[in-house]
Amino acid sequence: MEDLVESILDYIRSDYTDYAIMINGEWGSGKTYFWNHKIRRKIESLQLNGKTYTTIYMSLYGISNLEEISKKIFIETTQLMDRNLKKYMDSNGQTTIPEYAKTGLDMANFFGVSQNGDKLDYGEFFSTDDKVLCFDDLERANVDVIDILGYINNFVEHDHIKTIIICNEKELSTKLKSNNLEMKTFIATYLLDKQGDLKLKTDKPIVERIQDEIEYVFDKANDYERIKEKLIGETFEYAPEFNYIINGLLMRYENYPDLIRFLRENTNLLISTFNKSGTRNLRILKHALNDFKKIFDMVNKFYPNTNHRILQTMLIFTIAISFEIKAGKITKDKFVNIESNEEYKAILVSSRVFMDNRQFYIKEFDNNYYYNFKAEYRFFKFIEIYIRTRIFDMKVFKDNMEVIINTIDTDKLPAYKRLLTEEYWKIPDDQFDRIIDEIIEDVKNGNIELIQIVKIYAYFMYFIKKGLISYDQKTIRTIFFNGMNIASLTSSYCDNVEEQLAEIAVEDVENEMEDILQHFYDINQKLKDKMYMEKADEIFKSIPMKMEQFYDKFDRECMNIPIFKYYDTFQMFQRISCASNEDIVTIKEKLADRVERYHDEIEPEMPNIRKLKQIIDDYIQGKDTSIKIVMLQEFSNELGNILSKYEMEPEFETETEEDEYV
Repeated sequence: MEDLVESILDYIRSDYTDYAIMINGEWGSGKTYFWNHKIRRKIESLQLNGKTYTTIYMSLYGISNLEEISKKIFIETTQLMDRNLKKYMDSNGQTTIPEYAKTGLDMANFFGVSQNGDKLDYGEFFSTDDKVLCFDDLERANVDVIDILGYINNFVEHDHIKTIIICNEKELSTKLKSNNLEMKTFIATYLLDKQGDLKLKTDKPIVERIQDEIEYVFDKANDYERIKEKLIGETFEYAPEFNYIINGLLMRYENYPDLIRFLRENTNLLISTFNKSGTRNLRILKHALNDFKKIFDMVNKFYPNTNHRILQTMLIFTIAISFEIKAGKITKDKFVNIESNEEYKAILVSSRVFMDNRQFYIKEFDNNYYYNFKAEYRFFKFIEIYIRTRIFDMKVFKDNMEVIINTIDTDKLPAYKRLLTEEYWKIPDDQFDRIIDEIIEDVKNGNIELIQIVKIYAYFMYFIKKGLISYDQKTIRTIFFNGMNIASLTSSYCDNVEEQLAEIAVEDVENEMEDILQHFYDINQKLKDKMYMEKADEIFKSIPMKMEQFYDKFDRECMNIPIFKYYDTFQMFQRISCASNEDIVTIKEKLADRVERYHDEIEPEMPNIRKLKQIIDDYIQGKDTSIKIVMLQEFSNELGNILSKYEMEPEFETETEEDEYV
């Protein structure tokens, strides 16, 4: 992002320019925020040849004629010559006159005489070498974009004013093609008919022929490209630093300590949900966070002991449904008829059975936004109504919350789940010691999943620092290490470690976490190996008797994992050699396709691929020629081709040499 800023400043610093620059990016991605908080201030702080620059910003949104642009420029420039007005704006921290205030100003003040009775300083008024024009929302103007660019070209080519244009070229292209589409279609059809082309028998459908004629006759896109080539010297693609901008959005809530603490603790969850929306529209995210503030306030006001996990799920749901509705992905009625969380979950189950678009959509929605986030309660009717209608229905809100309270009773939760799902300071003092003792017993007995033990350890280190528990760090470390060893016998491999660890809501324990994290990573890797060994055994035992089952599972589960690393190579050879010749060829082709598609992912299995090739070569040596022997020879040759794709890479050769040395 800093490189982009510097490139724009280089344009401003240039002594002579006869071109403008363009910043292109998607709607709502923060381009205007980028201008206000990164570019404008940098430009206005430049000191070049004893002069400072003045930026003049204009949104073209809704502009219906070129005269309106002229008026905007006049107002924005002339305001700087009225000392009283400038003094007022400086004292109030304002950089531009609000749109509503402009309409109320007496325009006579700007034509010849300012408010304090002074004549206009025409020297300053005619000065152009210290001005920077910024035109935003080019694609949202109600004037032909060709006319606007021609208008702007006057400033750039004749006056050499530094000019920046901010727009969404993707939407601009769509607008150029779709403008007056009915009229264009009518004329194109008329012309084709006059030319006799409508009745011609060709392979091209009539719709495509009409579209081609429209593009030929009304080629505004080419007009745009021609004037853009003349006017725009450089186009910069704006790729926002979402973390930076989202942090700026969160700063709006600094005066709400409970809310800002919750949002900062769950920033990773917020960013993850934003990314899953598949858009870059920060404007929708801003509105979603404003809506969540209302939801958060109401929940804490009427149900102050609400489970922390429920609040996290509400945050996900608020952001998710905001994007789904406001980004135009769905019509609003997709959720209208879902009345409860139970009905929502029932639809998820029935989507596997019934051919219903709504059911498939809900399933995709759930798989996307709640992937790797486990929560029993995932649909909130009062939030859906609020986002869809802008009405906060108190009755539905209270009905929903009563169901949640009765469904998720914190007193019945295991102690460690209370610690992980509630904010610890909400646990009553008279219950805290009991909860700590229960957790320690569960850790000792290995009753908790490994990743959860790591999270709990972070809390315990924090509690020790704060003097909330009487145990010392060494004792707790021993208890947790031993407990992890026991838990590893029943725990499963965790494949979303970073997301899980991001849920830890305590700070200043990074140093104390190093040993426990390393121990977890070691155990988790062993669990991964164990999981893949079991998977390999399950899949490869289908050869040669259940080949259809083998192909199905291999294609779905093993194409991008180094599954051959986890199976005995001699047993693998025995199974392949017993397969039919046709199956040997099919397996060979699958392996060839697999290495092209997942080269890096399957590299760890190459030592076993080498061993398998050697076993096959030893077996066929000296054997009489038969179709089976030829098929095995070709299989071995393909394994050689696969190995050659790695042997050219020094890093793999080093590993192979060490492996053979051992």
